[in-house]
Amino acid sequence: MTSKPICPICQKRRAERYCPAKGEKICAIDCGTEREVTIDCPSDCPYLLAAHRWESEHPKSLPENEIPFPDVQVPSDLIHTQQAALSGIGYTVLVYAREQPALTDGDVLAATQAMAETRRTLLSGIYYEKLPASPLAAGLYSALSKFIEDEKKRAAEHPEISAIKDSELFLLLVFFLRFGRLRSNGRPRTRGFMDFLRAQYPPELALTKEEPRIIVP
Repeated sequence: MTSKPICPICQKRRAERYCPAKGEKICAIDCGTEREVTIDCPSDCPYLLAAHRWESEHPKSLPENEIPFPDVQVPSDLIHTQQAALSGIGYTVLVYAREQPALTDGDVLAATQAMAETRRTLLSGIYYEKLPASPLAAGLYSALSKFIEDEKKRAAEHPEISAIKDSELFLLLVFFLRFGRLRSNGRPRTRGFMDFLRAQYPPELALTKEEPRIIVP
């Protein structure tokens, strides 16, 4: 009679769950504790999907000391009136993630935080930017910056179209950052927020290079 294999991670418990990231079975405990921590789980892993589903059904609020830009209030009507701009930000993230599959939620949040800080200093009349430390996050920061600059050029070419204000863009970045923090479980290798973003767009959009257009002054 063949004995069940031992988990290659802990070397103690029986390996009963197939891990697509490792290509072999591991124990249930290590699946839960190492998921998105030391294991870079693919988005279609059934155990990962079940975990994310449970997290979405049991949402947690952010502690007050962890809310990004706690002194900033985002008007609820802005999210509705500037949906196209918010969609453009999210889609820019997804286009970059398609080209950089190692991107994690942490990189997305770091890039968004840095961009929001840059836009805030710009509103005060000072232009100062500090790129995120992570190369992937810095690359996304550049992609977001290019997206905004491209929309400025389009605004100049089409003055008849109402342009979004820089102050509104800053508020949208703050909202995007806060929402991302809520949708992400905080594990170092999680992509839960990005998976949520992908679900908001028709699948065929992920195949196009053209980002949704917004107009920024």
